[in-house]
Amino acid sequence: MKWINFILIAAVLGFASCGGEQAAETETTETETPAANAEATNEQATFEQKTEETKSTLPPTGMAFAETEHDFGTITDGDKVQHVFTFTNSGENPLVISNAKGSCGCTVPKWPREPIAPGATGEIAVEFNSSKKLGNQTKTVTITANTEPEQTFLKISAQVEADPNAPPAETKGNDGGIEVKTVN
Repeated sequence: MKWINFILIAAVLGFASCGGEQAAETETTETETPAANAEATNEQATFEQKTEETKSTLPPTGMAFAETEHDFGTITDGDKVQHVFTFTNSGENPLVISNAKGSCGCTVPKWPREPIAPGATGEIAVEFNSSKKLGNQTKTVTITANTEPEQTFLKISAQVEADPNAPPAETKGNDGGIEVKTVN
């Protein structure tokens, strides 16, 4: 009977130590996670926390635009055109635009960085670079502010035609050589 108790105790201790080893392995695996990943996760969490704090500290307001769409009409490849969108803070609290972003690198918005008082007006200038953007183009600017809803969208469009005075484009032919293509 003593031997049976001894074997049972040894078995229990053996299983316990295996479980302990697994726990130790798990801890080792967790500590082997690269510090860079942990830092990135912490930075993202901190950014999200600050964003939420900022949202909660800024009372919502309104933003009313004279127009939210602009068509440049027909322009030539390579033209840089600009349009200014005018808006009014239609709410009762200061308007703070935290970001304005174009849908691609060819569309660059400039917006006021200082708060806009209730009833005051502001401007968002949008520049479109038509270089290598032939055909019908429609781009969007997303504005993020302390408004309800948080994002407002502006749209620009243009019909971009080839520059008749531009040198012909070079392309590689089927034989690997360079051939000159004439653009009509």
